[in-house]
Amino acid sequence: MAVKVKIPIPLQRLTKGSEEVEGEPGTIISLINSLDQKYPGLGERISEGGKLRRFVNVYVNEEDVRFIKNEETEVKDGDEVSIVPAIAGGSIFFKRRNDETEKGRGKE
Repeated sequence: MAVKVKIPIPLQRLTKGSEEVEGEPGTIISLINSLDQKYPGLGERISEGGKLRRFVNVYVNEEDVRFIKNEETEVKDGDEVSIVPAIAGGSIFFKRRNDETEKGRGKE
């Protein structure tokens, strides 16, 4: 049995389109490093200098690793790891769209 790793859509091009890959038990950072050997470029988008990147959230069995041991969180056979890029900010499109919606409601 292995560790199941769910890959977000923006990184699936690095895993040849796979939305789920398998990795070896150990720590989160060792898992990321081993996945980078199989899927070059994946590791640098998730971690830097042995630490998880600030805007990448990692969950083990739906538990945020930031509240466990960060990149030193242990993963074992059968665990499920989810990599979730954080989304921040907005877009001018959404502001304009919201403004149009407000005008349609009689608000300006």
